Amino acid sequence: MIQIDQYFMGYGQAEQERLQRRAEMLASDAQGLFDRIGVFPGARVVEIGCGPRGCLDLLAERVGQRGSVTGVERNEEAVRLARQFVAERKLVNVDVVHADGRVTGLPKGAWDFATTRFVLVNVPHPEQIIAEMAALVRPGGTVALYEVDWLGVFCDPPLPAWNRLAEVLQAYAEMNEIDLFVGRKTPRMLREAGLIDVQTESIARISPQGHGHRALLLYFAENLRDRLLARHIVARNELDDLVREVKRHIDDPHTLVLGGLFFQTWGRRLVQQVN
Repeated sequence: MIQIDQYFMGYGQAEQERLQRRAEMLASDAQGLFDRIGVFPGARVVEIGCGPRGCLDLLAERVGQRGSVTGVERNEEAVRLARQFVAERKLVNVDVVHADGRVTGLPKGAWDFATTRFVLVNVPHPEQIIAEMAALVRPGGTVALYEVDWLGVFCDPPLPAWNRLAEVLQAYAEMNEIDLFVGRKTPRMLREAGLIDVQTESIARISPQGHGHRALLLYFAENLRDRLLARHIVARNELDDLVREVKRHIDDPHTLVLGGLFFQTWGRRLVQQVN
């Protein structure tokens, strides 16, 4: 039985829909990462925390019919949606399994690539997921991460309500042992997991009006509203005021918004030397 933990963004319908939209929005970034790490035809790839879609279709196209893609997801509804997506797209080389990314139950040392996107920033003890990914790939295989760091979540002109709302969300994250600044730590975490040739690229983009990341702070606040109030992290009236002020600010086309600093980080499992 999979035990439920405090996944930062929850598993509601709105979140599943957001994840599917995000997959399309980040497709070019994902393709760039897969170009860098060299996902090749015939490869065996596992995506940890694939959600309702993830990169399953992009990976399936790259590995081709001789390869295979396995998505791992712990939430039952996301698994159902992912399997539906796979069936609709006729991705015959893709399988989705219901399992915890920390202990997948998949064969160790059997994969050419293991990848995950925006999972570490949502769960406690992300090093456990990295350890599992490192164990899943074969010697010489690659582990690749795409993670966010909240250092890059800001607006200009500055707004006290924005800063306060960010503090509220960070307080909730810390209460649940979730590190919103994990992105910058991913190179070190891969090295500590025993991976070599670790490399990283950073991405920071302005979010104009209409961009999915422009209202992320508001989305997080509304998605977590019941939990924030239940934990007495913020009073209802204050939260309503903060959301209203931030919305007014980002609706102004002259307000600059950066939705995060993103890190693509990858490394290889050491090939044991034979004496």
